[in-house]
Amino acid sequence: MRVAYFDCFSGISGDMALGALLSAGASEQALREVWSSLPIAGWGYRFEKVTVNGIEAVDVTIDSGEEQPHRHLSDVLEIIEKSTASVWAKGWARAVFESLAQAEASVHGTTPERVHFHEVGAVDSIADILGVCVLLDDLGVQQVECSPLPVSRGFVRSAHGVIPVPPPAVMELLKGVEVAPDDEVQGETVTPTGAALMATLARRFGGYPRMRIEGTGYGAGKKRFGARPNLLRVVVGESVPNLPAQETVLLEVNLDDMNPEWFPELQQSLLEAEALDVYYTPIVMKRGRPAVRLSVLCEPGKEMRLMDMLFQHTTTFGVRFSRWQRLCLERRWEAVQTPYGEVRVKVGSWQGRDVSASPEYADCAARAQEHGVPIKEVYAQAMSAYRERSA
Repeated sequence: MRVAYFDCFSGISGDMALGALLSAGASEQALREVWSSLPIAGWGYRFEKVTVNGIEAVDVTIDSGEEQPHRHLSDVLEIIEKSTASVWAKGWARAVFESLAQAEASVHGTTPERVHFHEVGAVDSIADILGVCVLLDDLGVQQVECSPLPVSRGFVRSAHGVIPVPPPAVMELLKGVEVAPDDEVQGETVTPTGAALMATLARRFGGYPRMRIEGTGYGAGKKRFGARPNLLRVVVGESVPNLPAQETVLLEVNLDDMNPEWFPELQQSLLEAEALDVYYTPIVMKRGRPAVRLSVLCEPGKEMRLMDMLFQHTTTFGVRFSRWQRLCLERRWEAVQTPYGEVRVKVGSWQGRDVSASPEYADCAARAQEHGVPIKEVYAQAMSAYRERSA
């Protein structure tokens, strides 16, 4: 599968995405042909190679020329439909503008059909969004991925006056998207068109995907951020199948002065707060002090709640955290009948084949207590019943 990964280390806008894709080898002629078919008058564009911090990039400028009307969603979709873009490119562009309309409607308390697009309905936004979709299609891209989007602070002037950065519509678009703070920049780093493109088209936000790199390109932004290059990088290549791994966060604290009697209740509380796993490791700290390393594994997004519990319920002064991946067998429960009653067995499968089975401890303990037999006897009978069924 051909994938395009957008590395937004300085931000993203529609024209930066255009420049990056052209720099990566997308057809300038294909873009010109589609743009020339747009039923919009009084506008122009230019492509220019520039050097930013020693890196060659493509700078795309859209000149709106004549004043453009404020358009509704239906007007924009009609313009896209009348273009000569491919069916795929048109479909992607429609989806991006529908996302924009939904975000604008949410901000202004109206419906997507009644939204006046203002800036994002202007010719530069139409050209940017449709153009990016055309170039992705020209490169044969089937999947888009993106780095976390750098979110800055400040203010920007819009058709509604001065508004905060990121603009409200951008914040609506970024719901569910991974972002990273950019405190070095005062001003807009993620534009509405850039946010709409990535929020709609990107399958995943995070680090680089597993891929065989075939080409890279750089799109230049108009602003300058001091020593840091205002560039957007795109990496294009063939994806390499990923293991079905799950992203997790590992929290760890070292405890050498905590009452051991507190540990069982803490472990139970962390598990009830949706930790995936909680475990202890004996360690030796400086000056030979015996201690315990408490490790808490959780899903991304739940680490702050669990950190808060660690600070409140342990004696630690700090928490380490890191991102990990884990690979889990597909799991299901099967009930088997033993001489002591019903016991659930957890079955794990890998690539459609059962590879592991384990009787549930709580069931084995309950049946053992009821019949006055050792747990290991109930366990053995449950495994025997499972093997007979699976034979």
